[in-house]
Amino acid sequence: MTTHEQIDQKNQQQGKVSREIRGSIFLIGLDRAEKRNAFDSHMIHDLSLALTEYEEHPELRCAILFAHGEHFTAGLDLVELQPKLADGLFEFSDATVNPWGTIGRQRTKPLITAVQGYCYTAGIELMLNSDLVVANSNTQFTQIEVQRGILPFGGATVRFVQAAGWVKAMKYILTGDMFYAKDAYEMNLITEVVEDHSPLIRALELAERISSAAPLAVQATLKSAHQAFLHSPEIAFNQLQNLLNPLLHSEDAAEGVRAMLERRSPNFKGK
Repeated sequence: MTTHEQIDQKNQQQGKVSREIRGSIFLIGLDRAEKRNAFDSHMIHDLSLALTEYEEHPELRCAILFAHGEHFTAGLDLVELQPKLADGLFEFSDATVNPWGTIGRQRTKPLITAVQGYCYTAGIELMLNSDLVVANSNTQFTQIEVQRGILPFGGATVRFVQAAGWVKAMKYILTGDMFYAKDAYEMNLITEVVEDHSPLIRALELAERISSAAPLAVQATLKSAHQAFLHSPEIAFNQLQNLLNPLLHSEDAAEGVRAMLERRSPNFKGK
């Protein structure tokens, strides 16, 4: 095998993330299907960059995270990642968005995740950091980090427990048992289960509706909810008026009232 062939083979094996803009919607695709979209360091970095692009693009109002191939993700590629994790090489800076929302720069725009096939470990933690999650009915989930000698460092020990409750969450986190989309829905881990079509199709429908709403109001709503989740309900309550005041003086608020009086759909500009 020549040096060029070796480089080409290595590039094919590396995880990557696709990007596509459809109007005000940003599609972010996990693209390492031959490895069941398992995350290597390149793929983690690329996902962080894609989310940062979305965050900083003034015309984009909603993003969808999906996966190429039959599976959402088999989790982390521990063969490649475990030595780097042990050396602490995945500390996210404030310059790029942390896909798992644990430390570093936080996302402020809405994110929908569409999952199918395998959604393991880091994939569960990604969707738990989303705002809406649509899953195919045959999606299989497992939180198996403990069985690999590590812990769910992407936030499952926090978000999984808060969504599902202590007893149910601990069962799956400590045993690594498989569960399915119906179980995930009953534990409040996902928003909807789709039976007869791709979860990406339904995610696009939801993204269109979110994109038609007032962007400033959407982001303020997410900020309030994040304050309650990351800090406390008291902090969120105390900040409600501060979040509301700029909205009341925005062009979008005036447009919302005009559209209501004129019985038409509003045309929000994000101003």
